[in-house]
Amino acid sequence: MQSVVARIERQVAAALQRAGYSGNNTLLVVAASGGPDSSALLYSLDHLKDAHALRLHVAHLNHDFRGKEADDDAEFVAALAEELGLPATVEQRDPTEYRRQRRISSFEQLAREMRYMFLAQVAGNTGAKAVAVGHTVDDQAETVLQHVLRGAGLHGLKGMSEVSAWPWPTEDPDLQLFRPLLGVSKADTAAYCRELGRAYRDDSGNYLPRFTRNRVRHDLLPALASGFNPRVSESLARLARTASVDLDFIEGEAQKLWPQVALATDGEVRFDLSGFSSVHPSLQRMLLRRGYAALTGAAMRLRESHLTAMTEMVSDKTPGTVLELPAGVLLHRGYTSLVLSRDAVLPCPLPPLEGEHPLTLPSKGESDATVEGTGWRIILGTGASVAAPEAPVGDTPDPSAAQVWTARLDREALTGPLLVRTRRPGDRFQPLGMRGEKKLQDFFTDSKVPRSWRDRVPLLVSGRGIAWVVGYRVAHWAAAAESPTSRESVVSAIFETQLP
Repeated sequence: MQSVVARIERQVAAALQRAGYSGNNTLLVVAASGGPDSSALLYSLDHLKDAHALRLHVAHLNHDFRGKEADDDAEFVAALAEELGLPATVEQRDPTEYRRQRRISSFEQLAREMRYMFLAQVAGNTGAKAVAVGHTVDDQAETVLQHVLRGAGLHGLKGMSEVSAWPWPTEDPDLQLFRPLLGVSKADTAAYCRELGRAYRDDSGNYLPRFTRNRVRHDLLPALASGFNPRVSESLARLARTASVDLDFIEGEAQKLWPQVALATDGEVRFDLSGFSSVHPSLQRMLLRRGYAALTGAAMRLRESHLTAMTEMVSDKTPGTVLELPAGVLLHRGYTSLVLSRDAVLPCPLPPLEGEHPLTLPSKGESDATVEGTGWRIILGTGASVAAPEAPVGDTPDPSAAQVWTARLDREALTGPLLVRTRRPGDRFQPLGMRGEKKLQDFFTDSKVPRSWRDRVPLLVSGRGIAWVVGYRVAHWAAAAESPTSRESVVSAIFETQLP
């Protein structure tokens, strides 16, 4: 029967080959907590380093919250690295200060972010290609189960990969995370150390019930194993592998679609709804997640609930809606695009309109009347030449393109002088579908028109009142009938922005 030492070292050697680290003089940072998993990882890599031409650098972070026990762990790792003849970086950092800077409520998340930031810095300082961590199949099962409890999607079900891109923003975009023990159990790592006659530390923090992972590890998984499936950890690991395969395919399809529907510029990512809205929701989620990562450097803080809310904004026709996301990112629902940005308000797509501008309604049978020179080109024409009752304000990804909004109006309703202006105090408006009038200010609020846009929204006004809030809604009394009695009874109104 093969010893646990031989079995684990064979698995680690195979993982090195798959990752492309073998035989290339690769430098790996080895994250060492002093526990059995990371100790088994360090011992096995040290045994294999000559055969696979590896260089190793040990890294340990003291989170400074367990007092003397944490200090003893740090001393243990430092002494072990010295015994093995390996360079090491052992540091102590204050989690209270980090929490204040990052405003993180969860200590588990706080400790994880601190650890990964530290490891990335060590990798950067040493020029390492990857950081090796001692995650096991049990950790995989715990991770997947935690994600299931939180309502995760495919990224959560995928769990952890043997080799993955660095999960947090880092100066080295090529830095990798290496998990060669994902096929090994925690019982095996402890047995490995014992078989070698090597000591390891036991972290009391791994038993504190206030941490969710500890309750999953010591309460939930054992209950599932004893009451439902003795091999539940293996089942969850298989689920992770299946999700990983499916996710790989979807990400590949999203990558093909990206240049067609998304435009990433400095400080924002814009999705063109004309193409994006027809994309399958699964791909929409993947594209939105990719956009968030493009803006922030990583998508680790983006949860399934965030992605669900982001996707719902595709079908939500309400312009001006803003969704708050982690890391200070906002998703803005425009009229022709979704925009990921850190700006509280998107730039207004409407040119300023000063004063009043009289319009002449063309007589029946006459050609279109056109007004220019106001920042707008305004066209009034006879006939039902406009296909839709109105088209909303645009926020085209191409700032060099003019934008157009249209409406079909009832000629007989447009009595008295006709003019274009912006809002005034006391303006009232009867939106299409509403029996009575309401304050224009309330209409803007209900329609979620950004405050900074409201003084630029053109109003088409007749003797009866506001006939059209351009780009938002026509008045109930001014809307043309769906089946007009004659072509001449309909007025086509077109507002087009004029480029400077």
